[in-house]
Amino acid sequence: MAKRPFFQSYLVRPPKEIRALESRIGYQFKDWTLLRQAVTHPSAGGGNNQRLEFLGDRVLALVVSENIMREDPEAPPGKLSVRLSSLVSRPSCARIAAEIGLADAVRIGKSAKPGRAQLEGAILGDAIEAVIAAVYLDGGLTAAREVIGRIWAGLMAEVPEASQDPKSRLQIWAQARRQPPPQYRLRGRSGPDHHLLFEVEVHLESGEKASGQGRSKQAAELAAAKTLLHRIEPENG
Repeated sequence: MAKRPFFQSYLVRPPKEIRALESRIGYQFKDWTLLRQAVTHPSAGGGNNQRLEFLGDRVLALVVSENIMREDPEAPPGKLSVRLSSLVSRPSCARIAAEIGLADAVRIGKSAKPGRAQLEGAILGDAIEAVIAAVYLDGGLTAAREVIGRIWAGLMAEVPEASQDPKSRLQIWAQARRQPPPQYRLRGRSGPDHHLLFEVEVHLESGEKASGQGRSKQAAELAAAKTLLHRIEPENG
């Protein structure tokens, strides 16, 4: 990592949690106060990370989009959208935040008192995007690319979402288009108790829907999701 300017290194030394976070992401800030702002939740008062989170979301999407297009140069837009949505989703961001120990540096107001699930979800998800924005503002797009490439490497190397079950893929498809999760409705069941056949309908907010059958409700939901995926994304369904 590049050395910090003299006045930052010796006259105004960053807190130990900031130095530790810099080490974990592999980037040393010229202006470490940007990183401190990135890990400051609105409940803590003062300069917080909301605007940085807004910017970091866009920087992350750009860099990950570049990576997945390079990773699969023949992939159609629909497949790329699903992959992008998975990699930059709130659960993925929260996972990366946990992997780099971001919770140790996040500053939260005493009145907020977040539960464990909240800390590991929305708060950390927003904070990691704010950290990316801070790197971008401090070191430019090249620095942001390097940091994202480093801390997202493990997630990027995992099996693409296209190989997951149809329900997961359909939910990611909807999320990528800013739609709520697909809704499943049991339309009926038939046959004797020891050999029931369930029929389920799934529909999206945008109006697309499909039905599926199975020997259990879950199997029918999977069949319905698979049918709908085939209709809306033939190359991936």
